[in-house]
Amino acid sequence: MLASRRLLAGLLAALAVTPAVHAWGRQGHAIVAELAQRRLSPAAEAEVERLLAPEHTRSLADIASWADELRDDASREALAKATSKLHYINFRSDDCAYVPPRDCPGDQCVVGGLDRYVAVLADRSQPDALRLEALKFVVHFVGDVHQPLHAGYRDDKGGNAYQVQFQGKGTNLHSVWDSGLLGTHGKDWRAYAAELESRAPVSLPQPIPPLDNPYAQWAEQSCAATRDIYPDGHKIDDAYVAAELPVAESQLRIAGTRLAEVLNRALAK
Repeated sequence: MLASRRLLAGLLAALAVTPAVHAWGRQGHAIVAELAQRRLSPAAEAEVERLLAPEHTRSLADIASWADELRDDASREALAKATSKLHYINFRSDDCAYVPPRDCPGDQCVVGGLDRYVAVLADRSQPDALRLEALKFVVHFVGDVHQPLHAGYRDDKGGNAYQVQFQGKGTNLHSVWDSGLLGTHGKDWRAYAAELESRAPVSLPQPIPPLDNPYAQWAEQSCAATRDIYPDGHKIDDAYVAAELPVAESQLRIAGTRLAEVLNRALAK
């Protein structure tokens, strides 16, 4: 099983039947955003800086978890509820084939969320406030669609109902993939991002036909990879970490590369 996990290192992302509290956690989302920022074109970088100016920041990492933080902001309760289903996608079969009416009814899934907010971000006739909001959602949702336990087919609430033992304590598989697995690395997000950036270029997974929606492609690749992330005996041991941490790191790097591509296209002059 460990060998098959390694073979799927370029594919892993997410299983979810309900949205996670914090996909990837702050650390993972910040890493994805930082890796993307390092790949922005001059035009995209300038537009990102202009849109972020009201936030008194130039960093995508600073807004990467905003879409999760909405849930704790009473003044944005309506927006949080309206976008809650856009953090994940539920496939209905382990074939992981995307069927929009079944898997994303009313565009209420992460694929639909990316379609919607990338379009708003790219539309310069829209008010800057709406485009800034769209930027925040796009940065976050690209991370989500590559996050473990956000694009699966099991009925276990995105791994929240799958109990495991990790580092001598009881927890659930979602929590492990949310932050526990990355936490074993022992570095803060800036140092972690710098280390990942220093590695050889990441290889993007090959597209899966049909090729009409890249976001659906990413979700299908994530769904396929969830088949091998459930630990034997419900125990997260050193062998599991050794096999799966590189998979999670690969997903962060793939997400950062793809996020940069999305922003470079959407924000081109």
